[in-house]
Amino acid sequence: MAEKEVLLTPEGLKKLEAELDTLKSVKRREVAERIRAALEFGDISENSEYDDAKNEQAFIEGRILTLEKLLRNAKLIEEDDGEDESVVTLGKTITLKDLETLDVFEYRLVGSAEADPAEAKISNESPVGQAIMGKSCGAIVEVEVLDGVLQYEILKVAR
Repeated sequence: MAEKEVLLTPEGLKKLEAELDTLKSVKRREVAERIRAALEFGDISENSEYDDAKNEQAFIEGRILTLEKLLRNAKLIEEDDGEDESVVTLGKTITLKDLETLDVFEYRLVGSAEADPAEAKISNESPVGQAIMGKSCGAIVEVEVLDGVLQYEILKVAR
């Protein structure tokens, strides 16, 4: 089965590569040292330090595998010089106005691997991302949510 393409901005690619490098070069060594120190205590059957270190080692190795897979399937989101700057595409920053509450939000549209609502980065696969993709400034979009339908106006699209 073909693996899913992972869309990343240049910044997102650098961030994932840096995390992978840190896990491989720093975190692996740290956890190996913790395991070695815990083994010096003797009996590992009731050694919580050893158990904690082994659990952390499993988490780190799992994250390394996940990152390697993401990076292997990464496709860089690049700027297209001929593209219409007012159209919502991946990598752009979009300002939206909630037509019910009149709240204004600013998001960067990124691939799902890079999405982080705390950093105002939403995925193109999210309900809002799907609704605004390909739309232009001034467009009114509807987003279906559990409580009904939200309406947003696209106020601004910027690179």
